[in-house]
Amino acid sequence: MQRSERFIRLVKTFVDQPNVALSLSELSDGLDTAKSSLSEDVARIRNVLEAYGAGSIRSIQGSAGGVKYVANVPENRRLAFFADLTRRLSDSSRTLPGGFLYMSDVLGDPDVLDVSGQLLATAYQDAGANVIVTVETKGIPLAVATARYLHLPLAIARRELRVTEGAALSIHYISGSQRRIQTMSLSKRAMPARARALIIDDFMRAGGTAAAVKNLLSEFSAEVVGTAVLLATSEPADKLVEDYRALFELDPIIEGQPVTVRTHSAWMSSDSGDGE
Repeated sequence: MQRSERFIRLVKTFVDQPNVALSLSELSDGLDTAKSSLSEDVARIRNVLEAYGAGSIRSIQGSAGGVKYVANVPENRRLAFFADLTRRLSDSSRTLPGGFLYMSDVLGDPDVLDVSGQLLATAYQDAGANVIVTVETKGIPLAVATARYLHLPLAIARRELRVTEGAALSIHYISGSQRRIQTMSLSKRAMPARARALIIDDFMRAGGTAAAVKNLLSEFSAEVVGTAVLLATSEPADKLVEDYRALFELDPIIEGQPVTVRTHSAWMSSDSGDGE
């Protein structure tokens, strides 16, 4: 096998399996090359990825040895993503009654989901999560994208208890935006032992839903390592969850006035993709 072909196959393997531990011995056997040559190839790929800002290849310590690809969004693509989404979300025709913003088309855009998932995965790469948790809403695609880049299972808190979920725990909570009592259930089988959960959702106003998810997870004795959303409102400034990340921030919607959506301040610096 020529070295150029080996490079292509290696890169394809890494990109297709982000955050997956890959054995150097198995890679060596699959590519029919010596581990010493493979290590040199991996080092070169790592250098190129890091120079481009597209992630890195991390070494895994242990007797068997291994590597994994940790994804990142290059700065030029990140800036273009934020500029484009800010423009799209600031369209006043998106306003809905109650001060909400129409986002279904954005949350159905595979390119938006892919970049958003990479950004959130990079931010929480070192948080130690072993499960992604979301609510049965439009945030599911965003949670799936994030779960892919962290290579973690996804658990979905349901609005209604379903027999197909098996044994589950449920709580009642007051919605922060709609101010009404709602129910949330999570299957016991969906949660790993000693769960460390990353909560992902599409929208946050007061944080009532995120706070309810945290309360539900406490019933599993799970630790919440972070909460992230695509869009959060600037008001109320004090949310029901103390620590969260949002990609975008929405100012109060006033009828007849332009919509103001901005990149959240946490993502303005060039090193905003670093882990927690």
